[in-house]
Amino acid sequence: MKSLPLPLRVAAGLAATALEHARDLPTRIAGLPVTVASQALQVSMRVQQHVTELAIKGDEAIAALRPVEDEPEWATFDEDLDDADDQPAAFDQVTEEDLTEEDPAEDAVPGPASVPNYGELSLAQLRARLRGFDVEALEELLAHERATENRPSFVGMLTRRLATVRDSAGQDPSAT
Repeated sequence: MKSLPLPLRVAAGLAATALEHARDLPTRIAGLPVTVASQALQVSMRVQQHVTELAIKGDEAIAALRPVEDEPEWATFDEDLDDADDQPAAFDQVTEEDLTEEDPAEDAVPGPASVPNYGELSLAQLRARLRGFDVEALEELLAHERATENRPSFVGMLTRRLATVRDSAGQDPSAT
């Protein structure tokens, strides 16, 4: 049997391929949104890469036009000082008196009875302990803070906690 002409065979192959794709269409439609989204993200990523490459090239071009100082004028080094050889370094100036340990408890003001190490506590450490105090203990802490260091953050926190405890106990906050 004699074979058919090439254009006719190509047309038959094209029709068979179209039929296969038509049969496959329902399964492809289900995956179409994912494919479209994936391709859109790929294009977006390529655009971002190109924009970043352009920004880097722009930075390099600008840097070539405006050279950076090797050493800023505000930076000073020991070798830059004229009399650096005449004066000892800071660690050479330490005396034995500087090395004697002082007991911080000697200078510390004793804390209130409810919190013996009150002066050593940070704001966060004190905040963690406040829930366990009643009105009298909070008033004592507040009076101690105002009489000693009077730190606004401590005074504010103690005042707010005292008002909260008074409100929950049904007491008048202005009764003090």
